[in-house]
Amino acid sequence: MRTPVTAEFPIQAVRSKFPALERAAPFVYFDNAAGAQLPQNVLDAVARHLLDFNVQRGGRYEKSREVDRVISTGREKVAAWLNAGDPSEVAFGMNATSFIRLVSLAIGQTIEPDRNEFVVTDLDHDANVATWLALKRMGAQFVWWKMRDDGRLHVEDLLPLLSRKTRLVACTAVSHALGSLVDIAAVARAAHSVGAEMFLDCVHYGPHALIDVQAWDCDYLVCSGYKAFAPHMGFLWGKREKLKALPTFREEFIPDEPPHKIEAGTFIFENVAGMSAAIDYFEALGRELDPVSNTLRGSIETAMSAIRAYEQTLSRGLLGVLAKAKATVYGIRDPAQAAQRVPTVCFNLGDKHPAEVVERMAQAGLGIRDGHMYAPRLMGRLGLAMDRGAVRVSLVHYNTLDEIHRFGDALLKIAAGR
Repeated sequence: MRTPVTAEFPIQAVRSKFPALERAAPFVYFDNAAGAQLPQNVLDAVARHLLDFNVQRGGRYEKSREVDRVISTGREKVAAWLNAGDPSEVAFGMNATSFIRLVSLAIGQTIEPDRNEFVVTDLDHDANVATWLALKRMGAQFVWWKMRDDGRLHVEDLLPLLSRKTRLVACTAVSHALGSLVDIAAVARAAHSVGAEMFLDCVHYGPHALIDVQAWDCDYLVCSGYKAFAPHMGFLWGKREKLKALPTFREEFIPDEPPHKIEAGTFIFENVAGMSAAIDYFEALGRELDPVSNTLRGSIETAMSAIRAYEQTLSRGLLGVLAKAKATVYGIRDPAQAAQRVPTVCFNLGDKHPAEVVERMAQAGLGIRDGHMYAPRLMGRLGLAMDRGAVRVSLVHYNTLDEIHRFGDALLKIAAGR
């Protein structure tokens, strides 16, 4: 990885690239885990595609060939963003959940009695749990890797769960609810040590830190554009030999080769153009921070390193105002441990109903979220009712410490009953 750039993070220049921020002001976007805003170049790319190339791919005329080019370029850029070895390992589609289901159904057809155990966690989004539990009727058995009271998954707790019967370990890269990071490379090493595969949900991780599938050595990864400053779309990455072996559905005329065997039907081409432009945004930020960078991947590494460092400042500030309001923070709450999390925090405020807190914040012009966060097992582990849940605040790199202070002022008023 490149040496981190030490220059101050250009927050005002970053914010100027996201027109929704100024249009919505003084409203504050603090619900980015449910979808981030888009930079202008992404909006332009989507509009350009719909205005100039809104046709089907695979034709002999120029506008159709341009769609083919958009998809090919998008695949190459996403491969660079992931540090994939081959763009053909990237398949585009509707969303991450549908890709998890596609892979789980395919793997379900290959389950053997002597290797039929799947490891799932109580930290994950239910999309990366229920999809695997559905394989029970196909002979799958399940082992639970449970988070500790610190809101983290510890690899040392995983090791005794693994055996020669383990078929696959499914986990997240970072909690979409608690913000706690997972040691992905260590999970992959542990899974591979017993001959198992590792499936990674990277949806919430994408906007916050550098993805590197080669360094991590995971076998499959799903991600979505909507949290990473792109439109609603999803993609699957997998090691080529793994994707080639998957018994997926395909029409007879589709080659039994990735990525085409994975991409059933027509997906949303303009959103692929938007995803490609989002990676252009990361590249441009990296070049602004380090003008001598001369590769796409190098610029991505520079950008994500700077984003990661800046977001740790946001995490410390957010945890500080929550502590001042005497909120109950779930998971990592010590600002000194900001490096172990991203600025996504679930909390409750005394005996106040989460919905009340969120409604009061909405009245103050701050958009946050309440509920079960699509994680029933996590809610159970935290002792929270599904119909109540918690409050979630989720920041990205276009948010500011001033916005956090405004959030803190509003939170103190709610806590005081004013």
